[in-house]
Amino acid sequence: MKIKFRICFLITITCLTVGCVVRQPNLNNNNVNSILWIQTSSEYKANSIQVYNAAGNIIHRALRDSSWTSALEQGHNYSDLPAAVILDIDDTVLDNSQYQARLAINGNEFDPDSWDRWVAMKSAPAVPGSVDFINKMTDMGIEVIYITNCECKPRSEAGPACPQEKDIIDNLMKVGIKDVNPENILLKKEKPEWSSEKKIRRETIVSNYRIVMLFGDDLGDFLPDVKKGITPAQRDSLVYKYKENWGVKWFVISNPTYGSWMEVLSDPKSSHLKGY
Repeated sequence: MKIKFRICFLITITCLTVGCVVRQPNLNNNNVNSILWIQTSSEYKANSIQVYNAAGNIIHRALRDSSWTSALEQGHNYSDLPAAVILDIDDTVLDNSQYQARLAINGNEFDPDSWDRWVAMKSAPAVPGSVDFINKMTDMGIEVIYITNCECKPRSEAGPACPQEKDIIDNLMKVGIKDVNPENILLKKEKPEWSSEKKIRRETIVSNYRIVMLFGDDLGDFLPDVKKGITPAQRDSLVYKYKENWGVKWFVISNPTYGSWMEVLSDPKSSHLKGY
């Protein structure tokens, strides 16, 4: 009975917010419980608010210390540069669980076209805590920069080369974020060399700003070369190598629905489960 209630709740919430033909979710979709957790649990909301509150409590310490930087790409002679924070957008600032829920309900997998239709809707709500934190940074005069792997691609021959940028700006403003600077939104493929690997875009930013904090939902939002050709154990070793940064300079939003953590697992995924 509890399982049926959760499924019905997921269907109801998604159809009210997105609009859909009601179907029975694919119970074999591994994301059902993960999406339910994001959309319905108080724990998810508390966790996200906790992350942004913790960062807000440390920011004055970061500003006072001119040697403070959170970007491994920062290099030298940055102490006099203006301060900035870098945030991922998807599932760090904007909550895309409605898109994931639509996939689960219809028994579909991620595909670029359905994702782009979701982006064009400009309907993603804010991740709890993100709007207050970002607006606080703006009020303090700290530059807010977004590095997103939402991809630039035209929707028509006559249209703009990157309509996704305006969609993102509109969505950010819709959830209450003020003073969104288009120059501070760096999308995947906005320049040919800007791949899903974010290191190059961080290198672009550090020449003009001292990066005091990084935010994301994926290890790749903080470190390069962690999305392929690497084992889970090697990723773990990097987490421990930089253990002093977590919760001080690097802040992670929990995302159990997708990410490079899953991409590096060999198939079958269930073989990685450890019992006793």
